[in-house]
Amino acid sequence: MTYPKTQLFIDGQWQDAADGRTLAVFNPATGKEIGRVAHAGTADLDRALVAAQKGFEKWRDMPPAERSKIMRKAAGLMRERAGAIAGLLTQEQGKPLVEAKGEAMAAADIIEWFADEGLRVYGRIVPSRVNPAMRQMVLKDPVGPVAAFTPWNFPINQVVRKMAAALATGCSMIVKAAEETPASPAELVRAFADAGLPPGVLGLVYGTPADISNYLIPHPVIRKVTFTGSTFVGKQLAALAGKHMKRVTMELGGHAPVIVAEDADVALAVKTAGGAKFRNAGQVCISPTRFLVHESIKNEFATALVKHAQGLKVGDGSLEGTQMGPLANPRRLTAMAEFTQDAVKRGATVAHGGERIGDAGNFWQPTVFTDVPLEAKVFNDEPFGPMAAIRGFNTLDEAIAEANRLPYGLAGYAFTRSLKNADLLARRVEVGMLWINMPAMPSAEMPFGGVKDSGYGSEGGPEAMDAYLNARAVTINNI
Repeated sequence: MTYPKTQLFIDGQWQDAADGRTLAVFNPATGKEIGRVAHAGTADLDRALVAAQKGFEKWRDMPPAERSKIMRKAAGLMRERAGAIAGLLTQEQGKPLVEAKGEAMAAADIIEWFADEGLRVYGRIVPSRVNPAMRQMVLKDPVGPVAAFTPWNFPINQVVRKMAAALATGCSMIVKAAEETPASPAELVRAFADAGLPPGVLGLVYGTPADISNYLIPHPVIRKVTFTGSTFVGKQLAALAGKHMKRVTMELGGHAPVIVAEDADVALAVKTAGGAKFRNAGQVCISPTRFLVHESIKNEFATALVKHAQGLKVGDGSLEGTQMGPLANPRRLTAMAEFTQDAVKRGATVAHGGERIGDAGNFWQPTVFTDVPLEAKVFNDEPFGPMAAIRGFNTLDEAIAEANRLPYGLAGYAFTRSLKNADLLARRVEVGMLWINMPAMPSAEMPFGGVKDSGYGSEGGPEAMDAYLNARAVTINNI
């Protein structure tokens, strides 16, 4: 499949940057340049902002049922084009084709759910305390044009969660997508454009992240900011948005604990958590990372997880049978080497992996560490790669305390046959999303987001809609 030159999308038109600048796009499986993406400058952002305001004024006043029809048509186009889109996504990001197609298909489900939920944005009538003839109303209005900043690990999924909620409520949006993976989010936007979305309702730009965020967030046209990325950058953007009184949704870094209790089904835990760990080469914000396993089954679990890792077929995501692709960029290889060196230095054992594969592309072995000390970097900083770190515990309270030790609170996993244990874990593990005896199964109708330093706000469920709506009180005295 030929990889395209990716343009900006402004005011309903695909176009090059005003100054003609472009950036290279690389295939992480080969390390070779495969295409170029337009690099937006200030002039492009100004055009996008003017278009977003005009688009908002039109989209806001369109009946929700009409907005829903356009969104549903876009969802249908995503399903029709999923195979072709997956090919582009694998070329630029590296994940296996089956995962890439799944991401494109899941986007359609998310769009459809929010298209329906947009029909249920209701206000309410509140009886007056003093005068039955006085009409007290709560109105729900779209907040206005939104600036969205999205990462490279799920270049469709992380855009569509923001986009679908914003569009369903009547907002317009400028998406600043990742320069490393530009073609697949462009195809998502193309589906909406081809479905009949009015010009200006969606904009898509690429460029220098700091320059674009520093220009868009303070701009008076932008009324809402949504970001997915690291906690460090998220805090900076949230502070900038706060300075200008902009509402924000932040989906930030995690370091997901996996608690495997004494009574757990070890085979289920290995199959489930192991599959989740090495999905997308571990480059997943909700990826299980800190494996806390009861001492009585720790060796059994570690042996089985190593066997699982050994059985994975690592290679170019475009080749049939590949189960784990490359890391997204050379920076991740450097990070994996640093995590490994630190773990070994501090006394952990490399039970499997721990090395780069070959010298072409960004491939890293599925890695399992055992007997990892708490001070090891891998137990404190999110590795964002194919690394599982195992540590034993004696009591469930001890495991919960370790799960909650870090400032992160995005996702967590647990395995137990006991309803009592499951209830305790549900109440005390401080994460925004907890899955017990199952893999992560985020869905459009459930909240998606974290607590503590992992951010605030939701990108799923009715809760996601709230961030894009103003609730206004209007009282009419009939005299």
